Amino acid sequence: MAKVTSKLQVTVPKALAERYAIRPGDEIAWEAAGDAIRVVPHGRAPSADGATRLRLFDRATDRQRRRNRSSGAARPPAGRGWTREELYDRGRTR
Repeated sequence: MAKVTSKLQVTVPKALAERYAIRPGDEIAWEAAGDAIRVVPHGRAPSADGATRLRLFDRATDRQRRRNRSSGAARPPAGRGWTREELYDRGRTR
């Protein structure tokens, strides 16, 4: 966890700096994101407006719903030889 200094400076954790290729001297943007603050390295994709973000969220939600329907999560996998319920009943006396 990073701390804010008396000059209101913050250190970017090394793992994040490496992951997002942030180097000393790079510019970053600070954006309000509801109850959070978003840090965006300069030159990355600009933030989408609210309507675009909502449209993208709806599309992602629809994709996930289709995945859930087609994955067959309600039926047990074939060929496993045991069920989840059997795992929880093991070792218990009835």
